[in-house]
Amino acid sequence: MRNTTDNSNAHTSQEERAFVLPRGNHEAQPSYQSLSTSSSLPNSNTPLIRPTWKERVANLCSLQFLMILLLGQLLSLCITATTIFTTKLAQGDNPVSIPTTQSFLNYLILGLVYTTITIYKEGFRGWIQIIRRRAFYYMLFAVIDVEGNYFVVKAYNYTSLLSAMLLDSWTIPCVVILSVLFLKMRFVRFHYLGVFLAMVGLGFLIWSDMEAGKDFPGSDYIKGDLFCLLGATLYGVSNVYQEFLVRQRPLYEVVGQMGFWATILNGVQLAILERNEIKNVTWTPQVVGYIIGFDIAMFIMYSVSPVLFRLSSATFFNLSLLTSDFYGLIFGLFLFGSKINRLYPIAYVLIIGGIIVYNIYPAPEPQFKKVLGSGKAQQDDTAPQQEQNP
Repeated sequence: MRNTTDNSNAHTSQEERAFVLPRGNHEAQPSYQSLSTSSSLPNSNTPLIRPTWKERVANLCSLQFLMILLLGQLLSLCITATTIFTTKLAQGDNPVSIPTTQSFLNYLILGLVYTTITIYKEGFRGWIQIIRRRAFYYMLFAVIDVEGNYFVVKAYNYTSLLSAMLLDSWTIPCVVILSVLFLKMRFVRFHYLGVFLAMVGLGFLIWSDMEAGKDFPGSDYIKGDLFCLLGATLYGVSNVYQEFLVRQRPLYEVVGQMGFWATILNGVQLAILERNEIKNVTWTPQVVGYIIGFDIAMFIMYSVSPVLFRLSSATFFNLSLLTSDFYGLIFGLFLFGSKINRLYPIAYVLIIGGIIVYNIYPAPEPQFKKVLGSGKAQQDDTAPQQEQNP
């Protein structure tokens, strides 16, 4: 878990502290005076020294940025893969639509794998203690994640594609607002500019889809729009809440407990909502293969995203996922005969540009009060950790 900035620098501004590089990069660490206004230091006659642009972009040349950029695009490719496999299931002479079942298998695998790791590292008694002490936190996480997936999927059955895409984009500003309010993160102007550029890129994606005639009509717009807005909000809450958890507890504990409780909840929903659909599925090798591919991609996503939350933020995670539509188009050229719209390259450049601008300054450190304890998070996690700034 990343540590907060040393309190001895209490008078420095957020932008200045963002330039303090992790240990091991001291030779590249810029040196300049405080960026605080002269009114905050009334007795100081030292002139202000603004950071140069070389110093501003130093973070973009670090291994830390390259790592989070690659992790973000790996997660974006995972989202693309889940879309492709779901589309393949829905096409053909024997279309299959069992989204709750697909999610159930993912939660089941996550629970089995990471609960096993938790018991191996903590012991069976330690696992029982985790349930006794922190079950409420993880049950809440499972409910938010499961219902977020459910409402977004249901929204596409009632509203138009345009409405769904526009309302689903609410996840990003929702994550930013929740990060400020609950994680106590202090974003600087470059973070907000990066988010803005990425959202403009998303606007071009939606525009291009409308030009391509992909806006399918809905059957109940009010119901669908409300479902999509609720699902997008739950996605945002889930992302921020997961960052809240993984910054305090080991990753294997968080993912294992989420999978354990989500399997139970999703299993109940499956029995109620999809039992008839499962009976009618013709289980061909292709159908089984697509479901396995879907769950492999989801397993990778749920395993890697907590690492990205620690190294960067939930906001960066959501910005990275915006490129999934572009990757989907690339694969669609070969799998579905899709055509490249003239606006797609513009959208991709804007989104990647937003990601880069967002990372001119490192992601701000959360300042929320730790209520779960760090436990063995730093000693036992295999996820890379960022050392405390000097």
